[in-house]
Amino acid sequence: MTSHRSGRVVALIPAAGMGTRLGLPIPKAFVKLGERTLLQRSVSAALSSGVVDQVVVIVPADLAEQITAEYRSRPDVTVTVGGAERSDSVRAGLAAAGTDTELVLVHDAARALTPPALFAAVVAALDAGARAVIPGLPVADTLKRVDHAETVLDTPDRAELRAIGTPQGFDADLLRRAHADGGDATDDAGLVEALGVPVQVVPGDPLAFKITTPFDLRLAQLLLVDSVARVEDS
Repeated sequence: MTSHRSGRVVALIPAAGMGTRLGLPIPKAFVKLGERTLLQRSVSAALSSGVVDQVVVIVPADLAEQITAEYRSRPDVTVTVGGAERSDSVRAGLAAAGTDTELVLVHDAARALTPPALFAAVVAALDAGARAVIPGLPVADTLKRVDHAETVLDTPDRAELRAIGTPQGFDADLLRRAHADGGDATDDAGLVEALGVPVQVVPGDPLAFKITTPFDLRLAQLLLVDSVARVEDS
């Protein structure tokens, strides 16, 4: 199926969190954007990339039966139950991926408009020899580091800063080692950095923004309408 050189590629999509900042009564990944949920769009993007052999979706226990039934006809999608924290879900996904997996991509379900080409770019960098790859965008705003009293400590040089998103790609054994101590992190690359392994940044895509707040959801809806209109006009 895939054209890369590094063996079997599995994309993990944690979707077990509630996403309370969105202010809706259902887990964020199952909120609809157009006719499909955020999770469905993220799964589709991964599989459309041409570099992913299997997607492992990690869901809340009470939705596992429903989501398993939804993807029953897709042998390239596996559904497993997540844990209390994001890292627990990633570890559950790693276990479900199997020991024959060579490369692992971890992707936020809430980044539902991520172009398939970004998955391909991350895998291409892994194929070129990197063991950990993350997409990043230059930071446009001036950023300040502050203390607990909101007093400015310093102003980092934004030329050295990147806003990091997903999919993040790793050598599978490396990611397993990074998660071996059972710690929690919102950024898998941070766990790899702690091992002293270099992490390569590739250009991200603005469409891969994370839908976290009602404003983000509305922006995604507008972008989706715009993209449909452009297709219809072409």
